[in-house]
Amino acid sequence: MLSPTSTEVIRATLPVVGAAISDITTLFYRKMFDAHPELERDLFNRGNQAQGEQQKALAGAIAAFAALQLEPDQARVDLILSRIANKHASLGIEPAQYAIVHKHLFEAIVEVLGDAVTPEVAAAWDEVYWLMAQTLISMEAGLYESAGVAVGDVWREVRVRERRNESADTVSFVFTSLDGTPLPAFAPGQYLSVAVRLPDGARQIRQYSLSSAPSSDDWRITVKRAGEVSNFLYHNVFEGDIVGASTPFGDLVLQDDDAPLLLVSAGIGCTPMIGMLSHLADTEDSRQISVLHADRSVSSHAHRAELGELVERLPFAVMHRWYEDLGARRPEDSLREGRADLREVTIADGTHAYLCGPLPFMLGMREALLEKDVPAENIHYEVFGPDSFAPTM
Repeated sequence: MLSPTSTEVIRATLPVVGAAISDITTLFYRKMFDAHPELERDLFNRGNQAQGEQQKALAGAIAAFAALQLEPDQARVDLILSRIANKHASLGIEPAQYAIVHKHLFEAIVEVLGDAVTPEVAAAWDEVYWLMAQTLISMEAGLYESAGVAVGDVWREVRVRERRNESADTVSFVFTSLDGTPLPAFAPGQYLSVAVRLPDGARQIRQYSLSSAPSSDDWRITVKRAGEVSNFLYHNVFEGDIVGASTPFGDLVLQDDDAPLLLVSAGIGCTPMIGMLSHLADTEDSRQISVLHADRSVSSHAHRAELGELVERLPFAVMHRWYEDLGARRPEDSLREGRADLREVTIADGTHAYLCGPLPFMLGMREALLEKDVPAENIHYEVFGPDSFAPTM
């Protein structure tokens, strides 16, 4: 909790800092990467940096966290920081790295705001930063402990046991341990990071949902051919190859209750839903489950047949699909042409909704669910890449 003095300084300066926060974070990354090029090469996603998405996400998280110190809302703080902490844990972030961020972030603040950064202003924002950092460090320590690993020690080598095409532009990989022992357990809906060494020598990392059931001793991920890491995996990794992978993390996990479920996905966002449904089918779950998926076409729908098989195994599950192009197929009750539309979908009272897909899709689905009186706290989501969604939730 901020001190009373810092709280008033933040209240007075948040509009100015908030207006400049994008410039600050852009300059911050440039300064940090100039001083530590290995971070850009081997840790941060170069694609997100080039598109400016990482800068926007950091700016949004800092501004939202500062604002929540003025009007405390612990649920929103937990939402924002839990997402970040899980992503950090999947990368093996360690406490010492927060000092590096602090140094270059505050250099950027001073350079952008100039004389407006008085000693009092600097002290107040320094307090905000370390409050946020220490909260994340504590959360990440808890995640490492729960995973049974030392702080930051999340990486292992795994072998590709199976590679299978799931659609024209997606492929799944089944990973197994090098010594034949079971890989660490995970919760349905979690993800892991995969690191590859690209031709230019950079070690780049991306997160992928686990699309297998937690009961398996192996891990399965599904990769769509897009971006540096995914393209590299798609074109270069085959059975018998060895890749680096992290311990599973992620807070989009099924709650341990009997509430009705609504699993909503688009495109490659189907992967955490496949993992959840595999778990539900394996445990013979009897709750009410609605599965909604949207895609470009039937042929582009990864895990299409598997999705149908899993729904068939669940006694009270129904499925709705939308395709922008149905091809020669005709619309029917559970198969429609066009974009996903919840107006004709019945949602049971007390439903917990889980969303994964492109950001505009999830924003639209969230608004539609709110209009159907689904409480905001019952709407859960996963974003791969910088999470600019969390501050707006």
